[in-house]
Amino acid sequence: MRYRMMGATGIRVSEVGFGSGDNAGLLVKGEPREQLEAIERALELGINYFDTSPDYGKGLAETNIGKAMREIGFRPVLATKVEVMPDELDHIADAVVESLEESLERLQVDYVDVLQIHNPPSIETDTTVPGWLHLGLDDYLGPGGALEGMERLRRAGKTRFFGFANEDANADAVMALMETGEFHMLNVWYDLLNPTAGLPTPDGLDVQHDYGQFLRRAQELGIGTAVIRPLGGGVLTDHAVSGGGRHALAGGGLTRNADMYQAMVERARPFAFLSRPGQTLSQAAYRFILQDDAVTTVLGGFSEMSHLEEAAGCSGAPPISDEDMARLDMVWRSNVGKWDQEEQFISGL
Repeated sequence: MRYRMMGATGIRVSEVGFGSGDNAGLLVKGEPREQLEAIERALELGINYFDTSPDYGKGLAETNIGKAMREIGFRPVLATKVEVMPDELDHIADAVVESLEESLERLQVDYVDVLQIHNPPSIETDTTVPGWLHLGLDDYLGPGGALEGMERLRRAGKTRFFGFANEDANADAVMALMETGEFHMLNVWYDLLNPTAGLPTPDGLDVQHDYGQFLRRAQELGIGTAVIRPLGGGVLTDHAVSGGGRHALAGGGLTRNADMYQAMVERARPFAFLSRPGQTLSQAAYRFILQDDAVTTVLGGFSEMSHLEEAAGCSGAPPISDEDMARLDMVWRSNVGKWDQEEQFISGL
């Protein structure tokens, strides 16, 4: 396992991290023994960055990580999150404090290294987006806002660094938050399906959210970045593009919406050329991300041990070849097939 600095924090983290979300499901719906075995194997492979949230399994992921830390006797670099709910908009700072204190109880620790706001940043707060409250800059930064709550927690010794997640985020709002100098670790949506957080948007590629290469600016500002959904929610796999269904433990919107899952698989199929003897599509997807030196860590989502081992094995792998990058550019410029289901996509997740 290779390690990268988490921005300007002075913390070195494994370039493959352990994600614990519902989409993969191992730390939410897996058996206790297989959860423990996977975490032990992750530690053997050198993974030292664990990402979780009270949203994952309604606290189950945090609880299960806490149990494992206690049983095995390890302490990783630990990140968790806070999701501000619509009924908390009149007391955001208090809600942030309360949420982390509950997370610390589940994790059985006194502090986390990174506390992130899970709500996607927006210029103005938007409560109408299905499935998410997009939190505006005033509610992030203003009096009684999320940052105030995070600062209270840092003064109390309950977190070291701040961050936020960027699933469906507004790029201008992300840039504005980064420029404050208050945030140290971002979760970033960056994959073969939407490379715009790290690369200029290819001519012809239609994406639901153009992230404006904000990975570049984060690197300039000394902000760490953790890539989420590196496999596009599980569709950038040989299993998926060859017609396989969702894993038994997999959850999230793509499990609840079979039509959306199939639409995403169709979106992923043009990338199947990356699969060949000695390289799976998943490995190519991880290598694409890890070749970017603006990325600190890529958060694997694991449903079983083999997923963990495949992801960890990509650490230190060579970058995508120039020939394959040229072919990727052609796929992007062809718009990866037609994509006209934005509303279904957003509501499905």
